[in-house]
Amino acid sequence: MSSINPVAASSFENRPPKDYWEQALFIRRVEEKLFALYGQGKLHGTMHACIGQEFSALAFCGQLESGDVVFSNHRCHGHYLAFTGDAAGLIAELMGKRSGTCAGAGGSQHLCRDGFFSNGVQGGIVPVAAGLAWSLQMRGDPGVGVAFIGDGTLGQGVVYETANIAAKQSIPLLLVVEDNGWAQSTPRESTLAGDIRTRFDTFGIRSFHGSTSQPEALWESAAEAIAYVRLQRRPAVHWVDTQRLCPHSKSDDCRAPDLVAGLAARDPLSQALERHPGRFRVAEREIKSTVDSLVAQAEALPAMTLRDFVGEPTVGEAPAWEEFQPDHAGTYVSRLNQAFHELMDSRREVIFLGEDLRSPYGGAFKATAGLSDRWPERVPAMPISEAAITGLANGFALGGSRPVVEIMFGDFLTLAMDQLVNHAAKFRHMYNHQARCPMVLRLPMGGGRGYGPTHSQTMDKLLLGVDGLRVVACNLLVDPKELYGRLMEGDEPTVVIENKNDYSRRVSLSEHPFYRHFHMERSGRGWPTIRLRPAGADVTLVTYGGCTHAVLRAAETLFREFEILAEIVIVSCLRPLPWPEIQDAVSTDRVFAVEEGSAQAGFGSEILAGLVESGRRFLSLRRIASLPLPIPAVPELERQVLVSESSIVKAVTEAFDGMC
Repeated sequence: MSSINPVAASSFENRPPKDYWEQALFIRRVEEKLFALYGQGKLHGTMHACIGQEFSALAFCGQLESGDVVFSNHRCHGHYLAFTGDAAGLIAELMGKRSGTCAGAGGSQHLCRDGFFSNGVQGGIVPVAAGLAWSLQMRGDPGVGVAFIGDGTLGQGVVYETANIAAKQSIPLLLVVEDNGWAQSTPRESTLAGDIRTRFDTFGIRSFHGSTSQPEALWESAAEAIAYVRLQRRPAVHWVDTQRLCPHSKSDDCRAPDLVAGLAARDPLSQALERHPGRFRVAEREIKSTVDSLVAQAEALPAMTLRDFVGEPTVGEAPAWEEFQPDHAGTYVSRLNQAFHELMDSRREVIFLGEDLRSPYGGAFKATAGLSDRWPERVPAMPISEAAITGLANGFALGGSRPVVEIMFGDFLTLAMDQLVNHAAKFRHMYNHQARCPMVLRLPMGGGRGYGPTHSQTMDKLLLGVDGLRVVACNLLVDPKELYGRLMEGDEPTVVIENKNDYSRRVSLSEHPFYRHFHMERSGRGWPTIRLRPAGADVTLVTYGGCTHAVLRAAETLFREFEILAEIVIVSCLRPLPWPEIQDAVSTDRVFAVEEGSAQAGFGSEILAGLVESGRRFLSLRRIASLPLPIPAVPELERQVLVSESSIVKAVTEAFDGMC
């Protein structure tokens, strides 16, 4: 018995396979062996076993078909074994070996193979599963999605956000709630109010029920639930009464010993082993031999290396600069809207998700105007659910689509951070390059419109430290058609910052004739670094995004009124910062980094630190930023808090006088 083999429900006419109980025993013995390996110091970190819950994994994963997808949580081993049959990969993964399912990068909680995904963050997998299942639906694939959660996860709001969308959009998603009565060390009745079994009724989602104490009946109810989702193309929830016979993880069981002993005494697999030892004698011998052999094989294999984890290193090239003249007809938002229409017309995999994107509204800033008129099914109506919408986009991206999400105001980014930080940004490396998540999240940001403290922030500093995420900032010298065209070719999850004030401005330097005599250059394509370099510059202003307009005006004032000549460097990609281009573009020894948000731990800090680390000598390195305050709605106060032409001029002249 070398592995568990997935089986289709149709093969058994809704009856479990003959080796149903032996498969459950195999899962249990694998996990018991893993506990033993921990005790021997051969495994590290943590592990959440499903001992006592094995029949739940088998009843559902054992009846899925090719093309179906499964999302699991921290207690994922049984689901993984039942769906993939890959015991060798699981054991090697926990032992940190290169042959592991994720080469050791994911460990116990983060597994990926052939349509199986797990993540240890509670609740976050549910919208991702719904997004991938929805992508199957959109392209006419008969597959379904299954997401396993525990009863403790019912405290997570994103579960209900997703349930609402899944019901409204008829997404073929089966949510399996494995109810063991405990959330780590806390009994369910201490934290969850009301009847949990009726929670999804209000969404019109059909419920099914079964128990691991009756394995055959659970198989039948699982088959019924899967068939309902597959044939009706509707979501459903299946409640599974079960029991956890092991600690939450390795040794953290706070439950009374008598309680656990009582659960074990009622465990059907334990009872069967005790009452019918002869039936399992051969299976026990084969399972032990198989598991011991797999462990021995894994021990002999090489461990994962840093190169395995990172992938092949990229060879940096010297910056290549080209002259350009930024002058495009129309406002930024009109160019953006044209870009989106062209993308939708040329690429069927592009979809738009967000609040109020559909006609007649067309988005809060009209960037998506008219899209839903031409492609209604690819611009679905969404509720106010930033976390779920972003999670859906992650699932769509895993399924091969190109989702573009608009968060109505960038301030609401915080509601979606889990999906960015613990899901989109992690998938590529923690799944050992088996998954790609090319979702794009658009964030209209910035003040100056009187919208007040919660609708005017520039929050790029929250994103600059997120490894695995690309952050791009639009500016008035880069055509959004070019920028979004390149984004559709990349594999990275990307956040795009768009300044709200720039929407009504032209993508051009026509408003700034002062610069017609400057040497205008840009590096590369897509999200270029731009430098406006006069002969004999005194200072360098390094900036990005919505600050570009203020910096252009400030540099002109510095020359006309104070005879200080500034070169300007405008960065488009904030993470990862294009250091060769930035260092090559800075030609003076007086550098000012200008940013939209406040100074501490932001863009300016990174720019100046990087320049210092380059080994060059500078006379002055300074940050110019907004004040570290909530942005007031009162116009005069707002102007004083935000970085502006006048605050840039003041900071440069004061510093310049001090240096001279």
